[in-house]
Amino acid sequence: MPIISRFFGIIIFIFWRDHNPPHFHARYGDDEVIVEIESGVVTGRMPNRALALIQEWRILHIKELMDNWARAEKKEKLERIQPLE
Repeated sequence: MPIISRFFGIIIFIFWRDHNPPHFHARYGDDEVIVEIESGVVTGRMPNRALALIQEWRILHIKELMDNWARAEKKEKLERIQPLE
């Protein structure tokens, strides 16, 4: 699980060679969701407050997320992305 960011108990990661559309995974406690990078569509369940923080972070870092998605497709090292503060 290549972790690219952590904030407020939320762990964000992207898997190498994952399926399209470009997305990332987020874990908070025992809950996990998949979030499409460009649209923000969420698959899975998580408390609303955590989802709101994830979406706020996603909007701030779409370019870095897409860059990491391209790296993951090539099995390259992923870059850390600044956490939400």
